[in-house]
Formats: sequence, C-alpha cells, structure tokens
Amino acid sequence: MKGLFEVTGVEQTWELARKFAHTLKPGDIVCLEGDLGAGKTTFTQALSDELGFSGRVTSPTFCIVQEHRPKKESETIAPLLVHMDLYRLDGEDDVLAVGWEDYLERGAILIVEWPERAGSLIPSNAKRVTLLHGKEEDDRTVEFQVAHD
Repeated sequence: MKGLFEVTGVEQTWELARKFAHTLKPGDIVCLEGDLGAGKTTFTQALSDELGFSGRVTSPTFCIVQEHRPKKESETIAPLLVHMDLYRLDGEDDVLAVGWEDYLERGAILIVEWPERAGSLIPSNAKRVTLLHGKEEDDRTVEFQVAHD
C-alpha cells in the first residue's frame, strides 16, 4: 500500500490502518512520522486491533516500548506487535539497549515513532507512514511509502 490519502475523522484513519495492516508480515518495521496529535497512536490502535493483538494501545512516550501479544482466541501473523517511541533516546546504542535486535529475531512487527533516532538500524525496506494535520481539526493527510524489498 502506498500513496497519499485525505481522511476526515478517526473512523477513516482506522479504515486506512486496517487496510495497511494486511500488508504487514513478521519482522516488518513501520516508521510512523507526524507531529504531536497527528494520529500516530490512533493508527497503531487500528493496526493492533485488525491484526488481533491484545492490550490497550497508548503512546509509549515515557515507557519507550509497549509489547502487544496476540489475543488468545485470535491467530495473528506475528508473535508480538511492538510499539516504540524513540524520542527520548540518543541514538542507535540506546535503541539496541531497549531490545531492538531481540524483537526482530523473534519476528515481531515494530511500529516506530521518531525513527530517525534509530539511525542505520532502520532498513531501507522499512514501511513509512506519515500523518499530517489537515485544515480542520479532524482532517489528516496520511502518506504511505514502501521501499522495494
């Protein structure tokens, strides 16, 4: 999935995220970019729900990493969905220290906010989603960029 989409409201953001969820596979890295309040957590909530992961999805700003496991009654594509907010980290060494390599070895899907903090750890085939505020309060522009695998 790639391209630029205009959405109005949380429901349309969820709809896009649900469609995007079906493009993911174990070990994928999704770089989420956007200003405060642009909808990164909302987008992640929809991904988590669509892929069958449990747990309340909130912004990991202060805890840095949140793990979401599959719901018992659900079969999902990966053993974990890992939501990371790297804003408070100072580079690749800090990112490695929070378990980056371990999560990838386990086949987790990583949803990464502030991906630039991870430097060269972000592979060229990472999927990128940018959420931008629109003219009205509930309007957003969502851009999907997917490099070639």
